[in-house]
Amino acid sequence: MRLQNPAIILVGEQQSNRLVDEFARYARDYEVRWAATAAEASVLAAEHERAGDRVALFVCEAELSDLPVSDALAGWRSTFPTARRVVLLLRDRQPGDREAFLADRAALVADLAANRFDALLFLPSGRRDEEFHTAITELLSDWNANVAGADNEWVQIVAEGDEPLTADLRDFLDRSGYPHKTYSPDSLVGRSILSSTRETRLPMVRTPITGMVLAPTSVADLATGIYGRPDEVPDDAVVDLVIVGAGPAGLAAAVYGASEGLQTIALEMDAVGGQAGTSSSIRNYLGFERGISGMRLAQRALSQAMQFGAWFYVGARATGITTGGEGRPHVVHTARGDIRAQAVVLAMGVTYRRIGVAAVEELLGRGVYYGSAVSFARQHTGAKVMVVGGGNSAGQSALHLARFASEVTIMVRRDGLQDTMSQYLIDQVEANPRITVLTGSRIVDAGAADGRLASVEVERVTDGERSRHAVAGLFLLLGADPHCEWLPDEIALDSHGFVLTGRDTPNATWVDGTPPEDLATTVGGIFAVGDTRSGSMKRVASAVGEGASVVPMVHRWLD
Repeated sequence: MRLQNPAIILVGEQQSNRLVDEFARYARDYEVRWAATAAEASVLAAEHERAGDRVALFVCEAELSDLPVSDALAGWRSTFPTARRVVLLLRDRQPGDREAFLADRAALVADLAANRFDALLFLPSGRRDEEFHTAITELLSDWNANVAGADNEWVQIVAEGDEPLTADLRDFLDRSGYPHKTYSPDSLVGRSILSSTRETRLPMVRTPITGMVLAPTSVADLATGIYGRPDEVPDDAVVDLVIVGAGPAGLAAAVYGASEGLQTIALEMDAVGGQAGTSSSIRNYLGFERGISGMRLAQRALSQAMQFGAWFYVGARATGITTGGEGRPHVVHTARGDIRAQAVVLAMGVTYRRIGVAAVEELLGRGVYYGSAVSFARQHTGAKVMVVGGGNSAGQSALHLARFASEVTIMVRRDGLQDTMSQYLIDQVEANPRITVLTGSRIVDAGAADGRLASVEVERVTDGERSRHAVAGLFLLLGADPHCEWLPDEIALDSHGFVLTGRDTPNATWVDGTPPEDLATTVGGIFAVGDTRSGSMKRVASAVGEGASVVPMVHRWLD
């Protein structure tokens, strides 16, 4: 019989009563089950697998009586690869056990670094250990967001099939942290939504909280329906600061600008979070020892900035800037209205480079995706997929996809990952049995079946030898192209199209032989931060640092 709730499986007999009691608080929403040994837990897992049930979490003591914990975790991972895994250290060791404890801890930390499990925690020894339960609920929240799908729904979509626009809307909502569900037109909810409007075009979207019903023709239509439009700002209003882009750098500038009393507006053409917002797990960001998804990091920063009074317009693509001067403000133009500001921070980030293979481009949205496309991972359960790219985003994407797909191939043109990917990710990729790395190769063609991607043709760079690979999903994370073509000529760019700042600007633009401040461009009152800036590090932490650092420069300009 299928259980209504997903399962949490607890494993261990040294502190079994305490372990079961500690997880009693989750019994309403999860089926909490206990096994004394790894073998018994494997039987429970197999039982859930046969019934078609889901397991959200395995929690086991660090020492099991019948199997090393690393072997037990590997077995459960093969049965339920999407389940989160926690190992518990017990506090009640005997005197003289210190050396054994240190040895056990070292081995467990090595397994944790290799991503063989998700968290290493101490089993609580008393009541109300909320630090422990914060870790557990974060893991369950991540599982529910990425695996289970929404039980709550802030947005309802009525659609037939999975046409590209519907897929794009769902991806935007996932990246924006909006729980949603899709209904067919003949369902009860679908009929209710369609009867509430004269519009007949699909897909149709309703937000029950606001009562809004619309038939968007683009993601931008939905975004502006939720966040509003720049043309809602009065024509004669001049704000202190406009930030173009709401990735990590832009969000940091919004938080620090608004918190320092600046009237701040941020414009974002896509989803808040930018490229970093597509990451399934950022494990090396300071302060998040269990990692955090790009979406959650972005949504926390968005909420923080809004609490300080910043305003965000999403779906508003900047199309130009009319530079000010002599008392006139800068004007940032968008297709949905203009914003006037005394200072502008450019934080557009970058976009993934196009692959340039016509057969691949034709299948965009039908098995081919640019970026991590976290929301599409579930669609490839049990399938073979390929990730093209050798950066951190590619590694994070491959690890996430490996929870669903049967095989994941990372393909790069170089002879390895060492020059482009952080070592911790390389270690995790190498430790994952579902992931292989194909080096010195590139894609030259693609094949389709029933209108969706079915295969790719790969060419070896060294000798041109070609081979055909059956894949259902292709995730392209190829380098980074700037999005600066819309900027006025007065703002100097480098030879690759990134914005020049500080001492890197042309000497001819310096005032009295003095270069602009480090993050200032060649136009007074316009600054650049994050990936869009020439010479930036292209890391989330450095982008956040630049977003925070630019605010004092804005203040000095305004003063």
